[in-house]
Amino acid sequence: MDLQKQSAPAVSELRASDAERDRIADILHDALAEGRLTADEHAERVEGVLRAKTVGELDVFIRDLPAAHRQGPGPSPAPAPYRPAAGAFPIDPDDNVVAIFSSAVRKGRWRTGRRIHAYSIFGSVEIDLSEALFDHQQVMIKAFSVFGSVEIRVPENVSLRGMGGGVLGSFEVDTLDSGDPEAPVVYVDGWAVLGSVEARPRRGKVVADILDRVQRKVDKSLRKHLNH
Repeated sequence: MDLQKQSAPAVSELRASDAERDRIADILHDALAEGRLTADEHAERVEGVLRAKTVGELDVFIRDLPAAHRQGPGPSPAPAPYRPAAGAFPIDPDDNVVAIFSSAVRKGRWRTGRRIHAYSIFGSVEIDLSEALFDHQQVMIKAFSVFGSVEIRVPENVSLRGMGGGVLGSFEVDTLDSGDPEAPVVYVDGWAVLGSVEARPRRGKVVADILDRVQRKVDKSLRKHLNH
């Protein structure tokens, strides 16, 4: 049969791509988080999504969910404010990181608290939040560098704001906007006096809540099982 003479297939008959499967899986994940699906229903549907061959087969799994009937993308989330509201943070820090003629590091899996003070005097301070546990949506880092350096790294899916300055020094904060309105916001304030303060995202590192981490493990296990 001449394929060119065949009528074009309906959209529902087109072969599904990995991106389309991921989109449906994201909708199912949100439905689980909202309580629209039980854990068993969610697991069953995700397994079906991974087995689906066509776009029509994928649509079956979200047909009864509100997200499947929304017209077009929703409004873009408002960016995080460039300055926190008055009284948003306690006066006393939850953690002090001090380096005087020495070096100090905070990195790995650690809880950030709401307020961190960093002091570098003829020394170096490294604060790495790329694997940190965020107990609060807003975190304030007050960094003071005198003939020293303070280096701050954050996950790439948070919002990052800078409010400090330099006196014969360098105070550089790469402004970062997260697409998630619930993502943490890290504010960096303070002064660099004949020294440097630098805050940047660490590419490839993201904040994931517990449900996201569990979901990724489930999806990974299912993919491995189905590929065998």
